[in-house]
Amino acid sequence: MQARGRVEMVMRRLETALLDGSLPAGAQLPAERLLAQQYAVSRNTVREAVQRLAARGLVRSRRGAGVFVTDQLRTGMASPWSQLVADHPALRDDILEFRRVLEGATAYFAAQRASGDERAQIMALLAELEQARASDDKHGEAQADARLHEVIAQASHNTMFLHLHTSIIGMLREHITINGTGLRQQDEATSLQLLSQHRTLCEAICASQPEEARTAMQGHIDFVRTRVTSDE
Repeated sequence: MQARGRVEMVMRRLETALLDGSLPAGAQLPAERLLAQQYAVSRNTVREAVQRLAARGLVRSRRGAGVFVTDQLRTGMASPWSQLVADHPALRDDILEFRRVLEGATAYFAAQRASGDERAQIMALLAELEQARASDDKHGEAQADARLHEVIAQASHNTMFLHLHTSIIGMLREHITINGTGLRQQDEATSLQLLSQHRTLCEAICASQPEEARTAMQGHIDFVRTRVTSDE
């Protein structure tokens, strides 16, 4: 393989790690020496590949500290959206419609592909939701809700779903948290129903039941959509 081809190969491998979450925002890249060993190339090849990623804003070198992943993939698509959502509440329905499609699919594939560690993380977040509900901590419950949706997206192990989710995660996290807190303040029955929906969803994913997981996720978002609309 020619030198240019080796640089491209290393760059593509690193890009894959950025996209699939193996190297999340804020993570430090392994040392040049270790990457050179991992990819069976020279350190100069690794250096050039990293420089190309840096030129695109995907990583950043910190003097004396190393090379770190930026949040470019997380914020690249989302930059104007938070303000638009704040200024145009009618966009909530579009967001929920989008979430129904995207997160229904991520739940389906998470049920097929989640690792043992990811299933444990999903159940731990469900336990956190239940504890927050028992303590009447509506804000904590909504925060755990948002993290749960993010972990399910990661467990789908689909690069494009994860890329879409991480690209707009700021907006979705804010939207899930605001909607979740607002709905939980409506009445006790609504709050308990949200918890029951999450329990059904998590159990379907951890039982490797993709159709049931997709149905549970879409039913949950349909419920949120109905309640948000009726509250306007």
